[in-house]
Amino acid sequence: MSGTTIAAIATAIVPAQGSVGIVRLSGAEAVAIARTLFHAPGQQAWESHRILYGYVRHPATQDVVDEALLLLMLAPRSYTREDVVEFHCHGGIMPVQQVLQLCLEQGARLAQPGEFTLRAFLNGRLDLTQAESITDLVGARSPQAVQTALAGLQGKLAQPIRKLRAQCLDLLAEVEARIDFEEDLPPLDEVAIKAQVDHLLLDMTHLLATSDRGELLRTGLKVAIVGRPNVGKSSLLNAWSQSDRAIVTDLPGTTRDVVESQLVVGGIPIQVLDTAGIRDTEDTVEKIGVERSRLAAQSADLVLLTIDAQAGWTDADQAIYEQVSDRPLILILNKIDLVHPSTRHPTPSTLHPTIQTAAALNQGIDALEAAILETVQTGTLQAANLDIAINQRQAAALTRAKAALEQVQETIADQLPLDFWTIDLRSAIQALGEILGEDVTESVLDRIFSRFCIGK
Repeated sequence: MSGTTIAAIATAIVPAQGSVGIVRLSGAEAVAIARTLFHAPGQQAWESHRILYGYVRHPATQDVVDEALLLLMLAPRSYTREDVVEFHCHGGIMPVQQVLQLCLEQGARLAQPGEFTLRAFLNGRLDLTQAESITDLVGARSPQAVQTALAGLQGKLAQPIRKLRAQCLDLLAEVEARIDFEEDLPPLDEVAIKAQVDHLLLDMTHLLATSDRGELLRTGLKVAIVGRPNVGKSSLLNAWSQSDRAIVTDLPGTTRDVVESQLVVGGIPIQVLDTAGIRDTEDTVEKIGVERSRLAAQSADLVLLTIDAQAGWTDADQAIYEQVSDRPLILILNKIDLVHPSTRHPTPSTLHPTIQTAAALNQGIDALEAAILETVQTGTLQAANLDIAINQRQAAALTRAKAALEQVQETIADQLPLDFWTIDLRSAIQALGEILGEDVTESVLDRIFSRFCIGK
């Protein structure tokens, strides 16, 4: 694969939206293809890490295809550690498509998803955690997600994994030395070995605790605003998102479908769903909206059950509550500005946080966000301030490594021969190596890099 020159469009292509489009090549023939297609007037030097100005020409007709810049990055000082060439063309669809087609006609092959980063991994420029951090960086939906991805790209996630693996290798070497040279070495200090294993397990537990945080940063939190018609759900969404995403009127049943808004709260991306008011209705269209509301509430990570403070808790509120009470829930007592404090109705349950809002006046939003973060932090997210976060694949491998070390503990306690110790230590070492890409199968690599975009 490394002997083939690959090519792909490396930027998003949207008609009349992008000012620059990039076609990227990597491989032994990248520079030769560039020399065939690119005319650089004057005495511009074709040197590494230089930008040339000129024209992309059709090699047969010499017709100008585009006015462009050419960036040369020669091996090993490139993203893939191969010769890399980039044509920086005008944006849009046609210029980059035409340049890409010329590159393919000159012998390059269309790159597969993630193949540039795969080559960087195979050529030793990146380990697997850094490669996965690149796709996290591209797909980041909040500043905090960007910082976590950058930490992984800089090797901060790989460092503790490498340390754990090195310590396991040291333990394995010490145990195997007693097997091979039992007569020449002092007896194995089982107490010290057990203490080292306990310490390794503690470090693994701390790393595993970042998995939920990582999933939140990558996929975000889905929050559904539910309640009866005309309790202020749409006003709450508009106040929260500081926009007019939802129609707000005094007529019940205005929202007929689920309205979405993307927010960031405490560094966590949040998809807020404003649902149609849940009630019995004969209106066919509204019935569809109500059913979609119920489905949205059941699929949400967190439900905001909104109540009209003027009406208080009604039988209809109770019916909705019974449908969503199995979900993580925050009660929103809205329109509090319209009710005198002495006549405010109590909420029916102390099992859930209750926030008072006046959405029409933009009041209570800060308290709502604080309650959401508190719910998250006391639920699945325990490592809120860590700058690294493992993904699901890494967590699965780390869990296997942890189970193998726990088996070592049992082996020591059962006084089994040292050969049994080495079996589980090797399993732990292999699982940790999978995280870094040092012991990983081709099928695993295919799954990881297939999620990348073509030009990355």
